Amino acid sequence: MKKLYFTALVLITTLSGFAQKNNYMTFQGKIANKNGDAIYITDGKNKLIKKIQISSEGVFKDTIHVVPGRYGLSDGNEFTIVYLKNGFDLALKMDTKMFDESITYTGKGALENNFLAKNSLFEEQTDMGSLLAASEVDFFRGLDKKKADDLKRLENTKLDPIFIDFQKKSIDENYNGIVKYYKMNYEANLAKSKLANTMSPSFNYDNYAGGKTKLEDFKGKYVYIDVWATWCGPCRAEIPFLKKTEEKYHGKNISFVSISVDVQKDLEKWKALIKEKELGGVQLFADNNWNSQFIKDYGVNSIPRFILIDPAGKIISADAARPSSKELQIQLDALLK
Repeated sequence: MKKLYFTALVLITTLSGFAQKNNYMTFQGKIANKNGDAIYITDGKNKLIKKIQISSEGVFKDTIHVVPGRYGLSDGNEFTIVYLKNGFDLALKMDTKMFDESITYTGKGALENNFLAKNSLFEEQTDMGSLLAASEVDFFRGLDKKKADDLKRLENTKLDPIFIDFQKKSIDENYNGIVKYYKMNYEANLAKSKLANTMSPSFNYDNYAGGKTKLEDFKGKYVYIDVWATWCGPCRAEIPFLKKTEEKYHGKNISFVSISVDVQKDLEKWKALIKEKELGGVQLFADNNWNSQFIKDYGVNSIPRFILIDPAGKIISADAARPSSKELQIQLDALLK
């Protein structure tokens, strides 16, 4: 009787341990050239699920209770997608200087996560810029091929069926998102291209230097317009490049005009930033921010936006290259030679 009781106790203990083990997963790893003291796991809504501390040697280990699915993993600087599921015993090895190219997994759950790591490299190789700039026929042909290739890579019966379902759903969502973005921007891009070689709309805005300035004041010169705002990070990132461009073409037949779409209450903030950054060119303040007629005529719905106009007042480009782009220098050198 005692032997039977002992056997039952061992069985219960074993089953209990099995249940507990499958109620969480173990995640460990070694990170070379770590950027911080922790890694962060977030869900699809960017909610923090787990913060795992990393030792000074770059080693970490922890247990997590999760709902099976795709999660974000970041070290504070870089980001990748992982597939997590209770019962996994997953180990990561990574070098932050290479990040995606260096990620490898071992242990239970490695097959799915190595798939994701390799898949991110496929995504990086896709030239989305060219695809989004293509004609409608070529766009859908290219996007359909990408979707077919993505699905073909899932034809591995060893992959977790739940993982495959998540991936298929992600592929569909990604496809639909790209289509939506393309359609949203296609008409806007078409409208911008139709503005080429037409007379530019005009403006008459307050000048930081005093008085008002209108487009006609620059007749006989090329005009490079920067539509920006003080709160816009990407706009401010272009400032050093714009200043260098202004210096390079100083004395040439071109005027550099910056038009702020800041709201009226930020007028003093605009003035202070111009003084602080020692901004050159002609600094103007639009009369009704985004609703200013000149801004609406050009269909400006995001900034920074750059516009290039010829000496006769005709539009060369309603969406010109940025100062940080080598394309702008090539174009201006050709125009001003």
